[in-house]
Amino acid sequence: MTGARPCGAEQRRGRERGGGGGHGDGGGGGGGGPAAQAAGGMSGARGAGPALVALLLAASVLSAALLAPGDSPERGAEAAPPRDLDKKKHVELKMDQALLLIHNELHGTNMTVYWNSERCYHCLFQILVNVSWSGKPGKPSIAAVALSTQHGSLLQLNDTLEEKEICRLEYKFGEFGNYSLLVKHVHNGVNEIACDIVVNKNPIDSNLPVCIAFLVGVVLIIAVSLLRFLLSLDDFHNWISKAINSRETDRLINSELGSPGRAGSIGGEAQQEAWHPPSALPRLRSIDTFRGLALILMVFVNYGGGKYWYFKHSSWNGLTVADLVFPWFVFIMGSSIFLSMTSMLQRGCSKFRLLGKIAWRSFLLFCIGVVIVNPNYCLGPLSWDKVRIPGVLQRLGVTYFVVAVLELIFAKPVPESCASERRCFSLRDIILSWPQWLFILLLESIWLGLTFFLPVPGCPTGYLGPGGIGDLGKYPNCTGGAAGYIDRLLLGDDHIYQHPSSAVLYHTKVPYDPEGILGTISSIVMAFLGIQAGKILLYYKDQTKDILIRFTAWCCFLGLISVALTKISENEGFIPINKNLWSISYVTTLSSFAFFILLILYPIVDVKGLWTGTPFFYPGMNSILVYVGHEVFENYFPFQWKLEDNQSHKEHLTQNIVATALWVLIAYILYKKKVFWKI
Repeated sequence: MTGARPCGAEQRRGRERGGGGGHGDGGGGGGGGPAAQAAGGMSGARGAGPALVALLLAASVLSAALLAPGDSPERGAEAAPPRDLDKKKHVELKMDQALLLIHNELHGTNMTVYWNSERCYHCLFQILVNVSWSGKPGKPSIAAVALSTQHGSLLQLNDTLEEKEICRLEYKFGEFGNYSLLVKHVHNGVNEIACDIVVNKNPIDSNLPVCIAFLVGVVLIIAVSLLRFLLSLDDFHNWISKAINSRETDRLINSELGSPGRAGSIGGEAQQEAWHPPSALPRLRSIDTFRGLALILMVFVNYGGGKYWYFKHSSWNGLTVADLVFPWFVFIMGSSIFLSMTSMLQRGCSKFRLLGKIAWRSFLLFCIGVVIVNPNYCLGPLSWDKVRIPGVLQRLGVTYFVVAVLELIFAKPVPESCASERRCFSLRDIILSWPQWLFILLLESIWLGLTFFLPVPGCPTGYLGPGGIGDLGKYPNCTGGAAGYIDRLLLGDDHIYQHPSSAVLYHTKVPYDPEGILGTISSIVMAFLGIQAGKILLYYKDQTKDILIRFTAWCCFLGLISVALTKISENEGFIPINKNLWSISYVTTLSSFAFFILLILYPIVDVKGLWTGTPFFYPGMNSILVYVGHEVFENYFPFQWKLEDNQSHKEHLTQNIVATALWVLIAYILYKKKVFWKI
């Protein structure tokens, strides 16, 4: 999540440069219960908990062994400069870079080489290097530059004096590869200029470590499946039960972000007659599993994700793995809010008491985000004149407060099963929430109105671009349009995120905060869609088919909205998918994915009991502790250590996998010790 790390945020941003080293001649609480058969399947796997966690650690160690540093071909590519290049022109390659030697064989012509990334939408070309004529016929002048290999490159060669284009090329360079660009006249009856790229030394396969880690994960899944099968055999189960005495936690707790209060009735308070204590309902493990999945992915990408670009946030439009996790966490928070709040009201807690708990939790989340998890620590000791006000936990706190209070105000008793009543069979989960829907639609209208109609000085109205060199450099200080303007106006430049992801490709100079004020409206909408998922689970409990039909309907409906808004294009749609802006298409797309994941998890985990949610279930039960802990202890051993080769993807990937697995282990141990951090 952007800006979540207290230190080293700048160092973690993937560099994508045209010539970074150029040399040359120039230049929640249970709602719907699982089916009865799930209980038997779940209990049969309880003894597998320690074994599954052990397998997880074994997989991490195996990954570390397979990816361990050795005689790295990456460094060999860097240590062997071409013989036709003298030492002063040698370029030391960094991660995700390749060496390009530009040979100017044009008599009497000085060249200027421009570069751009194919992922940089409508961007100005950047000067890469100037290559002048050597002055000696038959001897080319050579310039050496380092080029980014994260995405394809666009190269344009111009005659420096006449300022006319000589040639233009598109090429995807490989990491630590060695290439030559030969620019020369071709005498074939017509005086033409040829620009050819020659591979001097093949690049390495930088994605190989990810493939190895993936294969290890597949082996782990197979091992878990085999263990599950063995546990289903009575003889083996009886034997293993005697060897392992594993007990599930007796008292189920409410989720940290979703629960406005601890379980248990509160005596001495007035109760409305409409609320009556229901029979005890099991906790929905699929909710905790989904929360834990999002959290573990969040930890992995926050720790660096092996320094791969697809484990970092998109520079502007589009989606990467890192862009998925925060919205899913918000979505599950919404589901937990409804389930736990309904449970508390049914247990006798008054609305006034519940409001106090909601306000206190929101305040604590905001304070923890400002004081403990603040990336502006990188600028030095935290001072109030530089403190970042928006942030991940701050947004969670505000979102939690708004949606929880909204549900509390309009809370109604959960209706009994009314499958036989035609009027409420299809849409009762929506119809009963019409006041909340009106409020959410009003909020989204405010987002649309401010985004597309608020006048921003020096910027076109409705601008959604990154500024910088984007849009041909016409609006360099308009990053984020209205969203960025509102943050800078109300909070000030020094109190928002200083290193936005747009600076990587678009070279933006103004600060921009992806967790800013305007985007919070979209996160409220995302959480409310999560509440809708919680209502489906509770209103249609024990009606698995109805639940799955509604999850499918919401998944398709939100997906179609995304298709209409984006035109199935990264940049050409009406409202592109954009994590920095938290655009409405981003919300609908990620909500569609979230409903799809619940569509898979709910029947597997809660209905059939084919999977207990291990290992994601454990961090999902202690989400605040894992999130804050991984931020605070990020730079401490054993979560981080000195690498032998700091420019190696495989070493970073090994370190990040091990660190993430350790937090899963910590969450498991705390779960078994019944230690849960609640706020």
